[in-house]
Amino acid sequence: MSERVLPTRVATLSVHTSPLDQPGAGDAGGMNVFIVEVSKRLAAQGIEVDVFTRATSSDLGPVEILAPGVHVRHITAGPFEGLAKNDLPAQLCAFTSAVLRAEAQQEPGHYDVIHSHYWLSGQVGWLARDRWGVPLIHSAHTLAKVKNALLAEGDAPEPRSRVIGEEQVVAEADRLIASTSDEAAQLVQWYDADPGKVLTIPPGVDLDRFRPMPGARSRLRIPEDALVLLFVGRIQPLKAPDLLLRAAAHLIAYDPSVRLKLVVYVVGAPSGSGLAEPSSLLALANTLGIADRVRFLAPMPPDDLADYYRAADVAVVPSHNESFGLVALEAQACGTPVVAARVGGLVTAVADGRSGLLVDGHRAPDYADAITKVLGDRAAFSRSAVEHASRFSWDRTTGLLLDAYADAMTSPVFDASPTR
Repeated sequence: MSERVLPTRVATLSVHTSPLDQPGAGDAGGMNVFIVEVSKRLAAQGIEVDVFTRATSSDLGPVEILAPGVHVRHITAGPFEGLAKNDLPAQLCAFTSAVLRAEAQQEPGHYDVIHSHYWLSGQVGWLARDRWGVPLIHSAHTLAKVKNALLAEGDAPEPRSRVIGEEQVVAEADRLIASTSDEAAQLVQWYDADPGKVLTIPPGVDLDRFRPMPGARSRLRIPEDALVLLFVGRIQPLKAPDLLLRAAAHLIAYDPSVRLKLVVYVVGAPSGSGLAEPSSLLALANTLGIADRVRFLAPMPPDDLADYYRAADVAVVPSHNESFGLVALEAQACGTPVVAARVGGLVTAVADGRSGLLVDGHRAPDYADAITKVLGDRAAFSRSAVEHASRFSWDRTTGLLLDAYADAMTSPVFDASPTR
């Protein structure tokens, strides 16, 4: 067997959100974590990574070093602030031009592989692929057709332009990376993807950072006898943080004595531009009569977040759709069982009945019942949560991606010649 050919440089495209952004706010989430963790591990193996992203502040330097061997290149495309994600397609020409110019300043063949994240980046990667003569690897992270089929109440459907854009990228990419087998099937069935180009590579979790560690409640000044429920994520209808508040109210209705011990943490910030306030959640907490039991916290660095995972009795992930659900995996790695919606990647991220419970539908009483069941045997769920999360690591994810890169670089199917 011949030795696989590895890239020396990877161009990573992340148009709408930077790996330097704080996950849990704006448009930053699991995709940002994915790019950061994989890029660092590629660089540790001697593979240089350039991450191209849109500049959102004049204070940002043209190039920021994320880690040794990982450079974040800020592209000016449109106004720095106040540009919604749905406005970004109009800036793709400017973004693409800047990416092509950056490569043109190097010797021919500077990049060996392009890895685009989300459909906007795929549009840029499609043109760069043909210009540079290197394979395009694409990770969708979320799919418009899937999101529109599972819309939360009050959530706007994804526009037709995104659906068309995704269809184009799926047709042009040399490899399509799916987080789960369900996503792989959706790419084939809903987007007519070539099954031979679709690879299932699950994301990972930083098992050194997210792990059980005693003393979290003491460090956070949370009473040891408190009943702590936790939501982590962007404040948006898709993530359904309101469902946790409603479930908490049901727990109190079932047993009024719970009120004295219950603490509900909501860690996150509004989605999109971040200009809106999560006032609806605060209003809901007041309406439910549990405002005194709910704590709203801003997104925080991962080391701090790990302690909130450890301090929680149960982490709740009630999303209407998740391409994977890294929050669920991080919580389990810390020894905290998860109650989550039986949707998307959460079916893979949570071992139903062992590391947590999956709930059909989005009825608050069902979530309250699931939380109660987990609490009834929490020690066993906690042990299984750590064991389940240990099966996922960023090292494994990176290794599988390198296999995909190497295969695409040497595949006879790939036959693109640089146009310059």
